[in-house]
Amino acid sequence: MSIRVLAIDDSRTIREMLRHTLTEGGFEVHVAEDGIDGIEKLPGIAPDVVITDINMPRMDGFGVIDTIRAAAEYAGLPILVLTTESAQDLKDRARRSGATGWIVKPFDDAKLIGTIRRITVA
Repeated sequence: MSIRVLAIDDSRTIREMLRHTLTEGGFEVHVAEDGIDGIEKLPGIAPDVVITDINMPRMDGFGVIDTIRAAAEYAGLPILVLTTESAQDLKDRARRSGATGWIVKPFDDAKLIGTIRRITVA
């Protein structure tokens, strides 16, 4: 059984890079173009991990984290933040909101795959 990933990013280029990298890494990859799209797709995908950008239209990454963490059935769902932002205050806010980890773009393929494998091991 492969690990299901929901990748939420408003950049088509980043979504395609994630789809390619993670599919090559053996994951089942689903993408969403912003936070609202991601939250709407979440129940149908039932991902093992969510990767979200911070800066997006309609609903940003903090909104995604807050919405997922507000639902009891997703309490243990790992959430990785993948963003160009590197400010410590944003990292702290994401951690307080319930993010599992923080990866700065551009991402290293092997590190991203390794991180996903590490945080989704039951």
